[in-house]
Amino acid sequence: MSESRSYRPGDWFGVFGEHATVVLPPTEKARVAAIWALVDDGAGFDEVLDALISDGLRELPGFVLVSEDDGETKVVIRGAAKAEFTCGEETVTVEGSSATTWAERSLRDVRAMRIEVADTDGTDDLPIPGGLVRIGRTDRPAYAAEPAAPEPALDPEPTPEPTPAPEPTPEPTPEPEPSAEEETAFYSAIPGADPLGLETPLDDPPTHRQEPSLTEQAGWAQPTPQPTPQPVPAPASAPSPGSTEHDGHTQGGSWEPGELARSQPGIPGQPPAPSVLSAPVAKLTFSSGDVVEVDRAVIVGRAPEARRFTSTEQPRLVTVPSPNQEISSTHLEIRPGAGADHGSAVATDLGSTNGTVLVQPGLPPEDLQPGIAVQLIPGAIIDLGDGVTIQVGNS
Repeated sequence: MSESRSYRPGDWFGVFGEHATVVLPPTEKARVAAIWALVDDGAGFDEVLDALISDGLRELPGFVLVSEDDGETKVVIRGAAKAEFTCGEETVTVEGSSATTWAERSLRDVRAMRIEVADTDGTDDLPIPGGLVRIGRTDRPAYAAEPAAPEPALDPEPTPEPTPAPEPTPEPTPEPEPSAEEETAFYSAIPGADPLGLETPLDDPPTHRQEPSLTEQAGWAQPTPQPTPQPVPAPASAPSPGSTEHDGHTQGGSWEPGELARSQPGIPGQPPAPSVLSAPVAKLTFSSGDVVEVDRAVIVGRAPEARRFTSTEQPRLVTVPSPNQEISSTHLEIRPGAGADHGSAVATDLGSTNGTVLVQPGLPPEDLQPGIAVQLIPGAIIDLGDGVTIQVGNS
């Protein structure tokens, strides 16, 4: 699948490799990085399909997998996605919504392919040789807009005949200038006239005295030099990451050498959220009455730890009671979202023993899957067990 490809930006994740193309819905952000690693390493159809359905079909609402090998193109589609293939003179359409589980086809001699998961009219087509991007549609070979119709040829304008050059007009003969004697005779004819000869010296030019400026006349004061500004004292140094935060309801963690977590793999093309926001994206009200604002990562648990975070992320640790030990030590993470979740808070179960139940307004209760971030709607209720709940509100 090395031909040129193009895509139109959208909300779905598009993974493009040498032998396989995978398209996943926006809800699959947690697994798309692992799928990209497989596809980039050259994994084939069966290996990529096994990875997609490893957690069961119920956990994967939709996807598209296309793989080409030895002239045969295999396609599997599930959910709200559609693909069109041009095979010779025939166009084959495969839609995931027409099947209970998924729709699968094997095609030969495929000359062109289009995968469409959203309405992208009016969006520019961009080249994509390979990688991971957000898409609404992709074409192989690259989509080329129909060329504009050529403008009709205009009749050549007739060449005007050359205009004959006008005949030169003879210059008039200049009249002779009057002599000095004639000028003297002219002034003599005027009573009281004092003829001036060319050699008559002029009076001395008048002397000019320096007039005072308007500022001096008005008596305005001259500008005085500005005083030298006093140096601004240096700002107080920010607290080191090793500082411990106590507000009566949170348990601070200490940073020790060797305790820094290994960096989490990022998603190519997606900017990470800043560690600490200037304005919180949500407010958490615990059943105990404590209120915590989500302007950074918030770790909740029976005895939460921040070992998987770097020292610059400065997570907030919130300890909750669990007399029956139903809540794990490090149970839940709530942080500001990034990318498509920007401006909202997202919750992630951190592999808790008894799980986490999320009830969103207008939706049935949902068990959070470990490691998968879910966007929180204002009014949502998070149940950790042991009677501990968290209500999500606007900041």
